[in-house]
Amino acid sequence: MIHRLLASTRPGALLLTLLALLVTLPALGLVVVTSGGRAEAHGTPMKPASRTFLCWQDALTDTGEIKPVNPACRAAAQQSGTTPFYNWFSVLRSDGAGRTRGFVPDGELCSGGNPNFTGFNTPSADWPLTHLTSGATVDFAYNAWAAHPGSFHVYITKDGYDPTQPLTWDDMEETPFLDVDHPPLNGSPGTVEANYSWSGTLPAGKDGRNIIYMVWERSDSQETFYSCSDVVFDGGNGEVTGVKDPTIPTEPPPGLCAATLATTGSWSGGYQSQVTVTNTGDVPMLGWMVGWTQPDGQRVDSLWSGAMTVQGQDVMVHNVDWNGSLDPGESTTFGYVSTGGDPDPATELACTVG
Repeated sequence: MIHRLLASTRPGALLLTLLALLVTLPALGLVVVTSGGRAEAHGTPMKPASRTFLCWQDALTDTGEIKPVNPACRAAAQQSGTTPFYNWFSVLRSDGAGRTRGFVPDGELCSGGNPNFTGFNTPSADWPLTHLTSGATVDFAYNAWAAHPGSFHVYITKDGYDPTQPLTWDDMEETPFLDVDHPPLNGSPGTVEANYSWSGTLPAGKDGRNIIYMVWERSDSQETFYSCSDVVFDGGNGEVTGVKDPTIPTEPPPGLCAATLATTGSWSGGYQSQVTVTNTGDVPMLGWMVGWTQPDGQRVDSLWSGAMTVQGQDVMVHNVDWNGSLDPGESTTFGYVSTGGDPDPATELACTVG
């Protein structure tokens, strides 16, 4: 099925097609099997927008290069490089299981303890700001670059928060001011416009600078997302300052990858294959996924260096934690053993960034 879908899918819509397949399978009651890891979701707050998203917006040029203008975003790039900007939707912990205090270290709340995003923990009064009104009822939105079921927990800093000091759990209110369980999904995953949305009331009596801290806890895996949205309570209605261009880009710069298949061994009724994944684009990436259709009667018995999802003869493999980050021109590999027949040289692989 995957190869038939891909044959009629425009390259720009390929990621959307594959993500839609992943989202649809559980809804249809189909069995999803994982091996050697887990499939990944992706997303970040859009209202109020997170540091990673607003810094990507601030830094993105017409040529797709990352050149931050905001001083705090520029400092984040100097510390962590530019790859996190292209991957603004990936501040996650695969082992998070919804944990917060005692799991994410003090001073690392905005990165969720993910070492790829440490630059976004830097104390600064220069981070892009969303202007809000204390006690107002507002619309929240959380980007669904890859959609998965789950709940959102929305925290806020205590009175007197100082943005020039490292953010610790003592700076945060003990409990969320808002909990949202499985909010509706709007739009198509794989786009900036796709989001989970809900309405909620902001805490009353707040004034000045604060951080709204969101935790996205998936209900179908331990994967958990963490984010900081810098806000100021000054009577605003969601206006954003501190970015060079307040217009949200409609699409991120295109990431490209290619996958090639080689048979490394065979025997009666089975064979071993290796897949090489290469970043063929001009921007770095933190994740990839490869899909193909197994020949009729065959199945993948084991797989390594990847996270596999299977439905019928269709196979999709995501990167694992240590082999998803690829600079332009770099490659990585995963392998698998298949039984039930001989390798088919006509097997087509589809690779997407995500």
